[in-house]
Amino acid sequence: MPESADQVHARIVAAAGEGGRLPLPASAQWDIFPWEVVDDALAPKVLPGVTEEQPRRGEPGGPELGDHDPAHVVWEDERWVLTHPGAPSGLPLVLVLHTRELQDLGELDDEMASELGRITNRLVRIIENLPHVARVHVNRWGDGGARCHVWFFARTAGLAGVKGSTALTWDDMIPPTPEDVWREDLHTVATKLANWGGDARA
Repeated sequence: MPESADQVHARIVAAAGEGGRLPLPASAQWDIFPWEVVDDALAPKVLPGVTEEQPRRGEPGGPELGDHDPAHVVWEDERWVLTHPGAPSGLPLVLVLHTRELQDLGELDDEMASELGRITNRLVRIIENLPHVARVHVNRWGDGGARCHVWFFARTAGLAGVKGSTALTWDDMIPPTPEDVWREDLHTVATKLANWGGDARA
């Protein structure tokens, strides 16, 4: 069962440094991170100029797009694979639904698109019915790999400030969920999703 907001907040307080602040997330070091400190104030970075699009993983001229790590698979069927990132993070659950075939969103035929909608709806329903989960944010970014992959971010109910798109940044800063709690929730999601077919792997 996911932790309550009180339990998560207690972990945050225990991990916070001087002034009660958590350290910056690793994403603050990314080239594409949009903010920097200028004259003791947060400011947007100067946006770089126009560049040529680089091939993504799995595209001609790009890096190879490898197979899914079997240790990260939560659930799978003949066309879809649901994975976790490999370890707990600050949010209760972060999951990614991938196509097995190298095809991106916009390239799915009607049957695959319909399956994506059904699996997405089922996952949101399952995860939002876990105790202490308020919402599941569903996101798709296509800049990393050429295979369709959709992210699911579970948000703790009642944790003030960890809402909307900022939940993704908080996920990198909040101390990780205890592994036993995380694995129990992965198992719950996998077994409930398998009620509609496919195989639970967590």
